[in-house]
Amino acid sequence: MGLIYTGIRVTDLDRSLRFYCDGLGLVEKSRGTMSHGGTFVALEDPTTHAELELNVYPPASRFAVPYSVGEGLDHLGFEVEDARATIERLRARGAKVAIEPWLERHRYWIGFVEDPDGIWIEIQSTVPGPSAPSGPS
Repeated sequence: MGLIYTGIRVTDLDRSLRFYCDGLGLVEKSRGTMSHGGTFVALEDPTTHAELELNVYPPASRFAVPYSVGEGLDHLGFEVEDARATIERLRARGAKVAIEPWLERHRYWIGFVEDPDGIWIEIQSTVPGPSAPSGPS
């Protein structure tokens, strides 16, 4: 037994693919149609092999309801090489920054952006070397 993927509901598949693939480096692994008419796209992190499934439902589907921030899913976490640079790159691509990056315990840069449907995405990176530079808090 083990966790094999996380599935999230999205409202615009192309927009979400740009965010997760172009913005965060996930790659499309597979896609298909669900029995009730919805579409899924399985994405994979090429480093960790963790999977994220994007689900989009037709307007008439009982599953086509808007995502409510704070209702169940809190956030998804991504470890990157440079959190501040990644957040700036995502901001330049139109992502809304929910919380600017801050230095946590002199060990990690952590910040949050929103995906195209408002789901919070934690972006973090380890500070290299024996001491950390000072930064925003």
